[in-house]
Amino acid sequence: MKHNFGAGPCILPQEVFKQAAGAVLDFNGLSILEVSHRHKDFVAVMDEAIDLVKKALNVPDGYSVAFVQGGATLGFTIAALNMMRDTKKAAYINTGTWASGAIKEAKKVGVDCQVIASSEDKNFSYIPKNFDIPTDVDYLHFTSNNTIYGTQFKEFPKSTLPLVCDMSSDIFSKEINVADFDLIYAGAQKNLGPAGATLYIVKDSALGKSTSPFMPTYLDLKQHVEKESMLNTPPVFSVYVALLNLRDLIANGGVKAMEAKNNAKAALLYDEIDANPLFNGTVAKEDRSNMNVTFTLTNESLQSSFDDAWKAAGIVGLPGHRSTGGYRASMYNALPIESVQVLVDVMKEFARKNG
Repeated sequence: MKHNFGAGPCILPQEVFKQAAGAVLDFNGLSILEVSHRHKDFVAVMDEAIDLVKKALNVPDGYSVAFVQGGATLGFTIAALNMMRDTKKAAYINTGTWASGAIKEAKKVGVDCQVIASSEDKNFSYIPKNFDIPTDVDYLHFTSNNTIYGTQFKEFPKSTLPLVCDMSSDIFSKEINVADFDLIYAGAQKNLGPAGATLYIVKDSALGKSTSPFMPTYLDLKQHVEKESMLNTPPVFSVYVALLNLRDLIANGGVKAMEAKNNAKAALLYDEIDANPLFNGTVAKEDRSNMNVTFTLTNESLQSSFDDAWKAAGIVGLPGHRSTGGYRASMYNALPIESVQVLVDVMKEFARKNG
């Protein structure tokens, strides 16, 4: 058995893999890979996927859900264009690589980005707090979870401004209040499904209000909502697997139950990192991500031996991001706590032999 701690695309439940594999061979007499997106059977898939997103996250009335392509990277631009209003200014919180990317792309389409808080001064090892939020900007943007450096907002910013969030790496991992946001977007490939689809949850009153002189049809969320995620050929397989995964999530207690499981997995691994003299956590304890646990060896000369140990246990995907080094254990929804225990046992045994 392999224990997949890779940062994404994500691990999914084995039952979802089996169902998806079956549909590749026979979805409705045709493969899901060849069925027309206009066929009633796939229209039903899209409709149910949208409905289950709303059910799983308790999306209130007055919000729409859309599946779009382009990943959250295109979402940086879509968010900026769709939320641009009279001031053409926006507040951004910079907590890492993807937040920095959102700022860069917003500037390219004419948004005056005001970075009101940043953790860059300490290599993005904490979540900024106690910062002032301006009132003379169009929206406030932040990234809920930092996949590369391993930090996570435990409390979301509170503001009268429209709130925009990239939730790519922790959506569906914990309960949220969608009504606090004007726009949420998330690449599918962490807790929702395979790469290819990007989820948007948008307040209806925010649609069609952009003041941007530049608005390609494909980047206009109003167009996607009105066309029911069928503005062009959607990522059929990604949406179908997302549907299967959402069914599985809801059948197993929903987001509330998943949050409890994720808390238990994170506690198990962080407790070992803190107790084990051979390992150090890399971020502020109060801001540690439940999704992406980053750590280093206290003695780098042991790296080769430790790598051999975790690989021998069937663990994959443990090296840190190429920009940071060290180790990163990504623990998305479908990773069982038994896999986390295998990693903890490897760390304990490694300390016994080398401590």
